[in-house]
Amino acid sequence: MKNISLFSVFLLSSLLACSQKQNDLDKKIGQMIMIGFPGREADSLLLKDIRSGKAGAVIYFEKNLPLTNTYESVKKMNANFQKASPIPLLICIDQEGGKVNRLKTKYGFPKSVTATYIGKTKSLDTARYYANSTAKTLANIGFNVNFAPCVDLLINTENTVIAKPERSYSRNPDSVAIYATEVVKQHRKYKVLTALKHFPGHGSSKDDTHFGAADVTDTWNEKEIKPYRTMLTAGYVDAVMTSHIVNRNLDPKGLPGTLSRRVIDSLLRKKIGFNGVVFSDDMQMQAISKFFTLEEMIKLAINAGVDIMCFSNNIPGSEARTVDRVHSIIKKLIETGEIKKERIDESYKRIMEMKKLIAK
Repeated sequence: MKNISLFSVFLLSSLLACSQKQNDLDKKIGQMIMIGFPGREADSLLLKDIRSGKAGAVIYFEKNLPLTNTYESVKKMNANFQKASPIPLLICIDQEGGKVNRLKTKYGFPKSVTATYIGKTKSLDTARYYANSTAKTLANIGFNVNFAPCVDLLINTENTVIAKPERSYSRNPDSVAIYATEVVKQHRKYKVLTALKHFPGHGSSKDDTHFGAADVTDTWNEKEIKPYRTMLTAGYVDAVMTSHIVNRNLDPKGLPGTLSRRVIDSLLRKKIGFNGVVFSDDMQMQAISKFFTLEEMIKLAINAGVDIMCFSNNIPGSEARTVDRVHSIIKKLIETGEIKKERIDESYKRIMEMKKLIAK
């Protein structure tokens, strides 16, 4: 009986150890998933995903803003998100200003202006004023990551992704770096992290990656990565967001930037020297979703070096719910060896280092 009892204890301990390892893996995978949500409130399914650790980040769009008492309602919703999360949650938004602006004046938020407007004023004071206003507002209502500033260069003035919405400060990379650095500085005052975008440069594109492929092979210039180099050297890069553009100068196979090891691991990580968190642009955009299955794009993105993948559920035709499916695909790819567990550990470490900054 004693031997059986000891064996039972050993077996139970082994099972608990295996379970703990599995739970740890589930938790690490969850930290790599950012999810958008459909309504104007924190619904039970979203809160379940957060509580279970299957979503380590959420992203807001204008459709998520309550129509009445918006400021206080968003603040309360974000507090509920954080309370539900077992690990500090990244609560993200694209609040560049001007036309890329979720928190509009009609909801009671401060006025913002476009990057192009700031660039034309040639005034660092103007950049500082609006960046400070944005950062303070975000911090006050519970956001801790802003997908800004946009450091794409104003190369193609007919560009419907960058030029027309006035998202670029300038054609000059040094000017872009100066204004973008001021944005990062002001956000850091309020413990709101920023992500430079869209690496390795969207400013020369002719097509919109929301709706299909965008190839910049014949229009891209190496100066488009200069703002990243300049700001990294000066210590003003919290995170980077990829773009889905195709650039055969950088990836001869023609893989979109988000899915390219040559672009992320070789160029951004090794050559430029950035070792922080890399966010994907929305994985449901048609520049990749038209040409790759969900499993293919997840495998390529993670192996390329993406740490957090965005599934906004904001693109027409995208699935209403993706967390469980994405989580299970990543787990399966690890089990088959198509994604190494060490690669997950790398991302988890980067993400935890980032989250320490917002938890202080």
